[in-house]
Amino acid sequence: MFRVDRRKPGSWGSFWATLTLVGLATRAAQKADMGGEAAATSINHSQVLLQRMQELLRQGNASDVTLRVRAAGTDEVRVFHAHRLLLGLHSELFQELLSNQSEVVLQEPRDCAAVFDKFIRYLYCGELAVLLAQAIPLHRLATKYGVSSLQRGVADYMRAQLAGGAGPAVGWYHYAVSTGDEALRESCLQFLAWNLSAVAGGAEWGAVSPELLAALLPRSDLVLQDELELFQALEAWLGRARPPAAVAERALRAIRYPMIPPAQLFQLQARSGALARHAHAVADLLLQAYQFHAASPLHYAKFFDVNGSAFLPRNYLSPAWGAPWVINNPARDDRSTSFQTQLGPSGHDAGRRITWNVLFSPRWLPVSLRPVYADAAGTALPAARPEDGRPRLVVTPASSGGDAAGVSFQKTVLVGARQQGRLLVRHAYSFHQSSEEAGDFLAHADLHRRNSEFLVENALHLHLIVKPVYHTLIRTGK
Repeated sequence: MFRVDRRKPGSWGSFWATLTLVGLATRAAQKADMGGEAAATSINHSQVLLQRMQELLRQGNASDVTLRVRAAGTDEVRVFHAHRLLLGLHSELFQELLSNQSEVVLQEPRDCAAVFDKFIRYLYCGELAVLLAQAIPLHRLATKYGVSSLQRGVADYMRAQLAGGAGPAVGWYHYAVSTGDEALRESCLQFLAWNLSAVAGGAEWGAVSPELLAALLPRSDLVLQDELELFQALEAWLGRARPPAAVAERALRAIRYPMIPPAQLFQLQARSGALARHAHAVADLLLQAYQFHAASPLHYAKFFDVNGSAFLPRNYLSPAWGAPWVINNPARDDRSTSFQTQLGPSGHDAGRRITWNVLFSPRWLPVSLRPVYADAAGTALPAARPEDGRPRLVVTPASSGGDAAGVSFQKTVLVGARQQGRLLVRHAYSFHQSSEEAGDFLAHADLHRRNSEFLVENALHLHLIVKPVYHTLIRTGK
């Protein structure tokens, strides 16, 4: 049996002195109008109070309750001497448990028992240090005992870690679903969608549940090399998970086969065990893909609806659909580049290219903020400062021609961040089909700050993607 017992024969004086400091600090912070003063002077003893609370917890002076925390499935017991008043202030459950007894035994999962000291520390001091592996057990404890402030704080920490490219997104997703935390669930889904290539190649992919897979596969914002990579990742998952046939067939039908070139489709049909086992479930989709590749998109659109998701590319990183662009010292001056993309995913358009010109400006000023040197009366007005501007990215075709008839183009810009040696997607900005720029592009970025979350070694890592969107034409008789 493992025991933690830090109580010393302390004095009630120390306990009441601490509570007195609570009252003094509260009253000193209140504003008053005494003695003719316009405003009271604030006396802040919060750090002293925090130190006293830490001592109170560590020494157990004047404790009136004992918590015995037993780790499930073990003989390990941790003993904490605490104060009924402080526990009850944070938790109605503690208030109820300790109302008629001074000692309680708490059964907790092993991971929760291991961080119970951190949990108790938060109840006394209002702060704690969290590691990735401790997030779920701390959130469980906060949820169980109704400590809503800690519950929110840990959830915010988890979402921030996901935004920065850290955190076990698959495990946290499943936990968020089990607890009904919709905000955390959405954060996990977004991270997984933007970094599917990295996740599918790692250990987490094997832990993906059928429900999570079903939530990911329909998304058009998945970032991966191409649709073939997604099919291969799905086939690997099917081989490990061995789900029921209905689950496998629904997953296989979520693949966008028209986005896979015909030569690769032939190879899949010849070599894929998953397609061989479930050929009847996807036969119509494979036929649709071959028809799409055989005809021009304009001709195909006369007879078939091309507005479905099967004909919309995801965020593919392959050279056919975009290009990376690393901008060193992005706050310095304007930059420009150009790249080419395939006109469309159809085999008919495989040899056709569109050239795109890109302009990046770190300090573009809207018309309303551009320098004006005099008003109507001739009074000089100050020029706008460079820092009043915001980053701007403009993507335009080098020329317009008939090749793009029946097609509009959706542009997406991915912003990368380095995490644990990997370059992950941290932000994504999409342009409206009729627009040449994203209005909110890096709207809150400080490119002058070298440790900005948008920069990697003082460089802006972008990946520019252009996706063709087909339009159904007026149908003709067959």
